[in-house]
Amino acid sequence: MLRNLMALCLIASPAVAQEVPVFIPVPVAEHIYAGGWEHFVGGGVAAFDCSGDGLPELYAAGGTNPAQLFLNDTPEPGATLAFHPETPEALALTGVIGAYPLDIDGDGELDLAVLRVGEDQLLRGLGNCAFEPFDLGFTSADHWTTAFSVTWETGQTLPTLAFGTYVDRTRQDGPFEACDVTLLYRPEGDRYGPPTELAPGWCALSMLFTDWNRDGRADLRVSNDRHYYVRGGEEQMWAMEETPRLYGPEDGWQSYKLWGMGIASRDISGDGFSDVYLTSMGDQKLQVFDHGAGGPVYTDATYGRGTTAHRPHVGGDGRPSTGWHAAFGDVNNDARDDIFVAKGNVEQMPDAAMKDPNSLLIQQEDRTFSEASVEAGIATMERSRGAALADLNLDGSLDLAVINRRAAMEVYQGPAPMGHWLLVRLQAPVPNTGGIGAFIELRTEAGTQTREVTVGGGHAGGDTGWMHFGLGDASEAEVRVIWPHDAVGDWQTIAAGRRITLSP
Repeated sequence: MLRNLMALCLIASPAVAQEVPVFIPVPVAEHIYAGGWEHFVGGGVAAFDCSGDGLPELYAAGGTNPAQLFLNDTPEPGATLAFHPETPEALALTGVIGAYPLDIDGDGELDLAVLRVGEDQLLRGLGNCAFEPFDLGFTSADHWTTAFSVTWETGQTLPTLAFGTYVDRTRQDGPFEACDVTLLYRPEGDRYGPPTELAPGWCALSMLFTDWNRDGRADLRVSNDRHYYVRGGEEQMWAMEETPRLYGPEDGWQSYKLWGMGIASRDISGDGFSDVYLTSMGDQKLQVFDHGAGGPVYTDATYGRGTTAHRPHVGGDGRPSTGWHAAFGDVNNDARDDIFVAKGNVEQMPDAAMKDPNSLLIQQEDRTFSEASVEAGIATMERSRGAALADLNLDGSLDLAVINRRAAMEVYQGPAPMGHWLLVRLQAPVPNTGGIGAFIELRTEAGTQTREVTVGGGHAGGDTGWMHFGLGDASEAEVRVIWPHDAVGDWQTIAAGRRITLSP
């Protein structure tokens, strides 16, 4: 009996534990995301190159403190990370929840969509990290905006923008059951008119336009906070038809309720379709897309894959975890995506852990995940919120920036690359110069990695520019791009260890 039990345990365990990268703290000037209950949520960071040298800057939300832009002073690719704050007046805003970078007007300079407690802003990049308000007809009322995503619809010269608002602060009977609506800005030629309200809204904290079935149209997935909708709400997927409509049971969409905080999306099944990771109070949810079901059908794979991260793994606090920003990324370059989760109590919620370290879930050879944040040196006990998992010094190894509530921002440099890698960025014709909506396919003997190019998701912030791929032992890879609206690029063989720009 004991021999049989031992055999079963060996079968269920990964054959080889994957190497864990060790991240080194980088000294940066103090930046703190602060504020009262309107800033319990939010605290995002945008990682993007506004100086033109290829190295990403960091734009960090401050809540009631001014937001700050941290310029990347790293002297050359591969050198030790260095940042200093130098914030232009247009970005030194208070009330900032988070921000997302994208090229809105197709001029090749990255712009910013800034989410605020107050009026949201679209800021035009002028080069050399200068910004000014856009003159595109975009107007925003006084909202509590906590989510954002963007897509380019067929035939449009401007992107379609979605802003997710949280609790309607003007409701006298709130805050519970007082969720505000999602605001959809579809362009009218070269301008934006008033937004369309996508109702009901259930207190969105993350949203993502995704071409989930790869039919050429991105639909809007919304993750909502059950804490304030209390009842009647659920996760949502909006079909982006001429008049947007909610997917329902007749489409295969399954009613799902959680304390939704963030969305991460990546094909981890190897079938070419994006799966999702949802953060929450309590367990985090890995959902695998069922591409044979004929609809937006996702199946929980959390416990079988070891991704729940539902309790603190160190620190002695056994209460449930609270997850915020989530990001997929191959931190050890073994050609398998791992998962980072920023975690921390909302404020002083007694039913949730106060000592709640961030999680780094390393994907093993058998496709399960194993917690490794302590070994990696990033198991901070602060109340973390937004984050950026990106190659900040372009050396082929992922780095990390984390925004904390009422504590200093943290920046970590990843180790020297542990395996082979590629950095890929897209350069497309106007208007959609970033190729948003494209799919990058990269294949080696280990299999095919598929990456959908999106803006949105996470928790109140995202990154754009160089996209990192781990190759494992492969010394080269074949790469192609399926561009928006089905223009298929040719396969190209690229040697490992390079930074390549792909165009149609």
